[in-house]
Amino acid sequence: MRKIIATAFVSLDGVMQGPGGPQEDTSGGFDLGGWTTNYRSEKSGAAVLEMVGTLDKPYDLLLGRKTYDNFAGFWPNVPADNPIGPVFTKANKYVLTSGSAKLEWANSHKLRNIDELKKVKAEEGSDIVLWGSSTLYPQLLDANLIDRLLLMTFPIVLGKGKRIFGNTSHQVALKLMKCEATPTGVIMATHEQTPEG
Repeated sequence: MRKIIATAFVSLDGVMQGPGGPQEDTSGGFDLGGWTTNYRSEKSGAAVLEMVGTLDKPYDLLLGRKTYDNFAGFWPNVPADNPIGPVFTKANKYVLTSGSAKLEWANSHKLRNIDELKKVKAEEGSDIVLWGSSTLYPQLLDANLIDRLLLMTFPIVLGKGKRIFGNTSHQVALKLMKCEATPTGVIMATHEQTPEG
């Protein structure tokens, strides 16, 4: 059985929308994009590379449709010396969507619902990493499908924007496995779901 590893940049109030830049995700009138910029450091940069797998074993990606479209419009076009682009392009990309639009990026596969995701998870293969895709976290928690959660929490309260956990239908217990802080105050924490979670 494969593991699902969820990764995210979040503010202290749980917002995960538009961390990378002003135009990354402006849905709902969100105008605070790029809020992680002032907290970058060598340590957090190394952690991001580790999170995306350039320093670890290969994995597949799980994405919602909006994040998929953002990634597909960006990562295949980065310069050849960028370490992240080739990793994302090579990975199988499982896109949880009810839409009918084609998935043009190499190695992309449509999943129509959580049950189809459960079948993929039950197969043998690489771990599956969820990156971004705020609408998927509550669904995956409700279905007890997140095995590991890697969060980079930034010392900022945004007050608005899409929040990572939304409304889940039941309590989910997690165990802290690892925790570090950067010089700029970013807390990098790894949690795993407990058996009773």
